[in-house]
Amino acid sequence: MNTRRVVITGLGALSPIGNDLKTFWKNLISGTSGAGPITKFDASKFKTQFACELKEFDFLDYFDRKDIRKNDPFTLYALISADEAISDSQLALDKTDLDRFGVIWASGNGGIHTFENDVLEFSEGEGTPRFSPFFIPKILIDTPSGAISIKHGLKGVNYCTVSACASSNTAIVDAFNYIKWNKADVMVAGGSEAPITRAGIGGFNALRALSTQNDSPGTASRPFDTGRDGFVMGEGAAALILEEYTHAKQRGATIYAEIVGGGMTADAYHTTATHPEGEGAIRGMRAAIEEAGVDVSAVDYINMHATSTPVGDLSEINAIQRMFGDHLRTISISATKSMTGHLMGAAGAIEAIASVKALQEGIIPPTINTTTPSPEIPEFIDLTLEKSVKKNIEYALSNTFGFGGHNATALFKAYRDE
Repeated sequence: MNTRRVVITGLGALSPIGNDLKTFWKNLISGTSGAGPITKFDASKFKTQFACELKEFDFLDYFDRKDIRKNDPFTLYALISADEAISDSQLALDKTDLDRFGVIWASGNGGIHTFENDVLEFSEGEGTPRFSPFFIPKILIDTPSGAISIKHGLKGVNYCTVSACASSNTAIVDAFNYIKWNKADVMVAGGSEAPITRAGIGGFNALRALSTQNDSPGTASRPFDTGRDGFVMGEGAAALILEEYTHAKQRGATIYAEIVGGGMTADAYHTTATHPEGEGAIRGMRAAIEEAGVDVSAVDYINMHATSTPVGDLSEINAIQRMFGDHLRTISISATKSMTGHLMGAAGAIEAIASVKALQEGIIPPTINTTTPSPEIPEFIDLTLEKSVKKNIEYALSNTFGFGGHNATALFKAYRDE
């Protein structure tokens, strides 16, 4: 089957360490933590009282009150990052075949903010059914993909992906496939999440998945560290414009990088835990690398899923040891969730941007807060601790894993002007 090359021509980021692409990347490579006390609700009675919230952010800077009332935050986040990515791509929509311009958007939780608030209002109203007429569209997980297409007139393939914390990597790989198979020319792919709510924090506390280091929020997300005790919840969105190579070249687009492989697998092991030996992760990474037609020795950088949970981090370390063998000595790895927190369904998209920018700029973002790596981690593994590192890299791998055993890996290649 003849397939087509796919490149990345636009990026948009809305994150706890920056409300646009430029600020996000600047703070990422400088090792800035996005964690702090929760301001969205009174968290004083919760085991976890901090998260990675957006900073100096106001919906009114982007939308009128009518649009804010009609949409859940996760949809508004999606629109903001997609707008930036489309603008960044410099696509002239009036000169683009919009029938072949699609959207695949991801979220793990959907409109949990709306669901929680409306149900609480219902219960406090002594059972009177006075739900908002926008309640259903606000909570639906596919609403952002539809909203992005409606705003920009994008009439190609359009749907959402849900694979827990692997959701937006799944969206990126799916978008890559549609272009590669000649079923689209341009795609918006990404994810958004607004999970910092009472139910979100309380539910993950009940699972014992969140860090409870309330005395030091800024250092609580510490992947691979002996003192790690869970992830730090984050919010935001990220969007990438994927485009067929010839289509991009003909319009003189700026090309950030190329996407050359994707792998999606299932652990078939446990509802919430990853396979201890990283069995599914290995198969996902292998599938992405084999699709690119390169050897494992080609990979220079891995953006790890590494959420800062005791079991998950070591599972992924086991996976990359088994996957890369002795070549792991030459690979740089980092865990950018140490700065952004865990954006859950949007994690793959924000980390894809980190990987793409690493390729473009020749800079490996750091892993912060890790002062004493777990003794199970070989000393030769380069965790890129505390400071970013300049390094020319050709291939970057981005891993994401989700509850239910979902694994999604994307492989990106540096673009050299041809």
